[in-house]
Amino acid sequence: QAHLVESGGGLVQPGGSLRLSCATSGFIFHSYWMYWVRQAPGKGLEWVSSIESEQDGMNTHYVDSVKGRFTISRDNAKNTLYLQMNSLKPEDTALYYCVRGNKYGFGAWGQGTQVTVSA
Repeated sequence: QAHLVESGGGLVQPGGSLRLSCATSGFIFHSYWMYWVRQAPGKGLEWVSSIESEQDGMNTHYVDSVKGRFTISRDNAKNTLYLQMNSLKPEDTALYYCVRGNKYGFGAWGQGTQVTVSA
């Protein structure tokens, strides 16, 4: 059974940085595409970033609003997904989810970690 646990969220001032981590177990991590998805207060889910499986080349993809500020990465030896977030803005405030998936979409979800960007 897939298990995903996010960590690293918190309160940060605008312009600050955070690094989210997602520790996983119960599945062959390197075989899956991995995603970060967020949900801002009162809004729907928004795909933030994805990284392809090792077999597919581990290419990365970002929503336009975070390009140049966020970096997704994975450590297949540690079964861990990361999201480095720099130059944070108030509009980045959201609950961030780590999601296992494939090229067609989402599968198992973590419980989320809260990121709040505020002065």
